[in-house]
Amino acid sequence: MRVMNSRERGTVPEVWGRKVPGRNKNFTGRDDLLDQLHARIQNRTTAVLPHPGGVEEEEVERAPILSHALQGMGGVGKTQLVTEYAYRYKSEYQLVWWVPADQPMLIRPSLAGLAPYLDLPPATATGIGEAADAVLESLRKGDPYDRWLLIFDNVDEPDELKGLLPQGPGHVLITSRNHRWQGVVDTLQVDVFERNESVEFLNRRVPSAMSHGDAHVLAAALGDLPLALEQAGALQAETGMQVDEYLDLLKKRTAELMSESKPSEYPHSMTAAWSLSVSALGDKLPEAVELLRCCAFFGAEPIPRDLFRRVGEATRPLLGEVLADAILLSRAIRELGRFALARVDVSSRTIQVHRLVQALLREGLEEADHQLFRREVQTLLAKNAPKDPDNESRWSRFNELMAHVLPARVAESSDPEVRDFALNMVRYLYLAGNREYARTFAEEFLDQWQRVPGADGDLRVLRAQRFLADVLRDLGDYQRAAEIDLSLLERARHAFGNDDPNVLTFLGGLGPDLRALGRFVDAQDHDEIARDQHVAMLGEDDPRTLRMVNNLALDYGLLSQYKESRRLHLLAFNQQSQASVGVVSKSDVLSSWNNVARVVRQSGEYATARDLGEEALEFGRQELGVEHHLTLRVGKDLAVALRRTADYDGALELATDVFERCSRLFGRDNPDTLSAAMGLSNVYRVMARFEDALELAQDTMKRYPHVYSDEHPFYLCCVGNLALLHRVSGEVERAHELNTTSLAGLDARLTRDHHYALTVATNLASDLAAMGEFGQARELGEDSLVRARAVLGDEHPLTLGCAANLVVDLRADGKAAQAAELAEKTYPAYDEVLGEDHPDTRVAREGRHLDFDFDPPPI
Repeated sequence: MRVMNSRERGTVPEVWGRKVPGRNKNFTGRDDLLDQLHARIQNRTTAVLPHPGGVEEEEVERAPILSHALQGMGGVGKTQLVTEYAYRYKSEYQLVWWVPADQPMLIRPSLAGLAPYLDLPPATATGIGEAADAVLESLRKGDPYDRWLLIFDNVDEPDELKGLLPQGPGHVLITSRNHRWQGVVDTLQVDVFERNESVEFLNRRVPSAMSHGDAHVLAAALGDLPLALEQAGALQAETGMQVDEYLDLLKKRTAELMSESKPSEYPHSMTAAWSLSVSALGDKLPEAVELLRCCAFFGAEPIPRDLFRRVGEATRPLLGEVLADAILLSRAIRELGRFALARVDVSSRTIQVHRLVQALLREGLEEADHQLFRREVQTLLAKNAPKDPDNESRWSRFNELMAHVLPARVAESSDPEVRDFALNMVRYLYLAGNREYARTFAEEFLDQWQRVPGADGDLRVLRAQRFLADVLRDLGDYQRAAEIDLSLLERARHAFGNDDPNVLTFLGGLGPDLRALGRFVDAQDHDEIARDQHVAMLGEDDPRTLRMVNNLALDYGLLSQYKESRRLHLLAFNQQSQASVGVVSKSDVLSSWNNVARVVRQSGEYATARDLGEEALEFGRQELGVEHHLTLRVGKDLAVALRRTADYDGALELATDVFERCSRLFGRDNPDTLSAAMGLSNVYRVMARFEDALELAQDTMKRYPHVYSDEHPFYLCCVGNLALLHRVSGEVERAHELNTTSLAGLDARLTRDHHYALTVATNLASDLAAMGEFGQARELGEDSLVRARAVLGDEHPLTLGCAANLVVDLRADGKAAQAAELAEKTYPAYDEVLGEDHPDTRVAREGRHLDFDFDPPPI
């Protein structure tokens, strides 16, 4: 990226995207199209533009046209045209940015890369989604640049840019082969060259070897298709072949192609011209053609040059020779560029072959050759990929290779090493927070792998299913994840035996499944056994063992056994944080760090939990990114700690941020979003924004059954939150009804001697007091206090709050002496635990009821 120092109009833009292709020195003609495009852009007439929300056209205001599409078939030079436009009119822009749009998943990251050049935080600080949105907003406002050009190259469907076309003072150019753009933005049709343009192009490409008449005849023979003319011109410039000879060969080759009757979306003239170029290159350097054919089985995105190196016995000897000889490889790559068959970028050390050339190369090969080349590409990807996706320092390499996984049909390979690469790619995507992509890849691989007889006992198939279950669980499909994990464990034990280390891989998923289904005791029983087996087979310090320790700690926490949960979480965190780099992933460290902060908060040490959470959040933002799902979970838990320490403004800011990010990234029905929503509702309540709190809580409760059953403890606790909001809103009877239902469900699932049940029981006692049932309120409060002291300890904030509420109820029930005695013990303890100025302490001393809520933890 090149960034100039001045923001004054000059001869070059201040920001010139490094992905903008180099200017074609042979570009000629098309002046009329460029003038027409420039005139349309400058005219800025009005038209209906696509709306990010997908509303009907009649609901969209007519806006100045700033989005223009160049539409035409492959090979007519759309990319060359917009490239020339960018160079020719660069003095009119302060910023030019190029977005490769072949694969929709890569569009937002490309936009996010512009953020630092707009004085915005980079994606590493804010997350890709927010960075891209900030870029679009900056372009819309024209701040800091109001003369910008954004180019989306090779977009397919208009929906792929929904919400990504900024309306503002700048311009957007789109290239596409899809006719549907004509009904979406101002569209300029790009056809083949006019004959005079073809002649001019050839005369410039081969200035000393071709007469005007020869150029005219050659252009006619090639149908004036720009890419075919480029191929023909490069061939003649490199070989000195006479036009008559070329035309004779072209005629023969075209006839051969037509006689073969092979279906093709490209003109025979293009195929013939390309064929002749390849043939001539083959005469000069056959190894270069072999390399070119190999490139046809990668994706259309740039291919890292360092992938092309000998990695074992090649299935095609000629390819093996070029990969084994660095000098020959360098020469072959240079020749591909000279014959205009590939774009070689020296600065980024990549090779890129036009998708049309790739298609023609594949069309020219027999199916058996397809299989051989595809196998080579799959092997090159697998051999040159990192083996440790848990090591974040390797993620950039995985990201480089991701665009080639599906085009190379990695899923079709039965090679163990290639399948390991596929599994590592899924693991990388999952750890990096790209859970939807991880799901897509995992399902693609399994669709192929499960077709083979005996797949049920194949270790790699089982691992792929385990990865899929992890992804599904994170996405909230708990039932399907549990079904997969139960089946996996049974099949693994059948295939390998109970004592085989491979079985350990499939033990870890079932605990989270059981927790997700609300079966906390069953999860603890399972994870105790799994932890012991990990220790016996792998040792206490193995990263997989430490993950199981964390799982078990979560079980204890969900059963209100916070002392043991805290001990286990600290054990895992201390060992993980002290491990050498690359041994334990940063994801594991962050997860454990947040688990420690959470259990400290659940134990009642709010200030310490806040301090731990602030440190963990900073670590997550720096190491994994602001929008990584683990970082967002840390933020959600920290917002709870801020609320508990009465930093309501800080809690509101953070809880709002986490909820908005989760909603945008994962959808409103995702477990992380539901948890964030309930946390934000709780913040609204303590800030007396009761209507906002109730509205959000009611909406969240409607969504909860999509993820949790109505018997799940989390669902029942959130019913208790809703009840609390009804009471503070004046609907005491509705609150009593909901809390009664909630408590009955929690008693059945967890027993009364549980933090969750005691929270609801304490609030239910306040409902009874508000209804004038002071005797019942006192009796329930007395029972709850005894249980809270046993479960949580005498100085836990819930225990003290229960005691403070009981003081109020004792007074109301005419038992002043008992109330005074309890108050004398409770208030000083409350001061000591929370501080004299804490809102809860003041409420207690003022003789008012305290309210308690629930924040769903991760499972």
